Amino acid sequence: MSERAFVPCRIAVLTVSDTRQASDDRSGDTLVARLEAAGHVLAARGLLQDERDMIAGKLREWSENPDIDVILTTGGTGLTGRDVTVEAHRDVYDKEIDAFGTMFTIVSMEKIGTSAVQSRACAGVARGTYLFALPGSPSACRDAWDAILAPQLDYRHKPCNFVEIMPRLDEHLRRK
Repeated sequence: MSERAFVPCRIAVLTVSDTRQASDDRSGDTLVARLEAAGHVLAARGLLQDERDMIAGKLREWSENPDIDVILTTGGTGLTGRDVTVEAHRDVYDKEIDAFGTMFTIVSMEKIGTSAVQSRACAGVARGTYLFALPGSPSACRDAWDAILAPQLDYRHKPCNFVEIMPRLDEHLRRK
C-alpha cells in the first residue's frame, strides 16, 4: 500500500478582538505561521470586533467561498459578556463537531489545569467548510494546532482525518 500524498488546505484566519490590531495580533500570527509551516495555504485573514452579527456574517461569507476549506477564529471563546464568537459560530453551523471542544479541554488541562474549564472552544461544518473557534491566547492557538488541527488537517493522518471527508461535507446540499 502506498503512502498518501499531503493535500494542502486553504485556511482563513479570523481574529476576534476589541483591542487587537493587525500589528499586534500574536494569536493570528501564530496560526498563520503554523498552517504555512505545515504546507497549507493562507486563503484569507481578517480581524473583527466582538460583535456576534459581524462575526457570523464573515463566517458565512468565507464558508460560501469555494477557495476556503477551513476557517480558524481566535478570540471571544471565554465567559465574559463580550465573548460572542461561540454564539456566532453556532449561528452558522450546519453540524457541530462536539468532540473538538472536549479534546481541546483535555489538551488544555495538561497545560493550565482546571482553568481549562473556562474555554468554550468549539468546531463545526458550514456549507462544506470546517470552522474552528479557538481561544485568543497564542499558547492556546499553538496547543489546538499542534495537538488537534495539524494531524486532523493532514490527509496522511491515520486512521482518519478531516481532509479525507472534505469532499462529502456538503453532499446534502447536492442531493436532488
